[in-house]
Amino acid sequence: MRSVLRHSGLLLTDGAHYLAANGAAWLIDVLASVQYLPAMRAEERQFWTLQVDLEKHAAVVVCTDGDKTGEGEIELYRQEIPYTDFPLNEAKLFAFREPGMGRVVLLPSEY
Repeated sequence: MRSVLRHSGLLLTDGAHYLAANGAAWLIDVLASVQYLPAMRAEERQFWTLQVDLEKHAAVVVCTDGDKTGEGEIELYRQEIPYTDFPLNEAKLFAFREPGMGRVVLLPSEY
């Protein structure tokens, strides 16, 4: 992790910050806005996926536990996005609790 920037109470790596600064700050806001939920607070590792229907300009944001039990991923959170102009059909983010730092959000390529 080269550097970390704060956004909406989360710490963002360079890649996550780039995503936020280039039209997807709303996605980081979704992550931040649900961290108070008991399922989210209890989960040390969160695996977020944005799936976009580019023709309908609609999307869904899903957070899972990343299948740490081997029995399939447990869905922790889901939100339908009725409109987005996000240009990709998918984006993935990881959010890990880092002792002394809080929740760090990064792209899979930064792991």
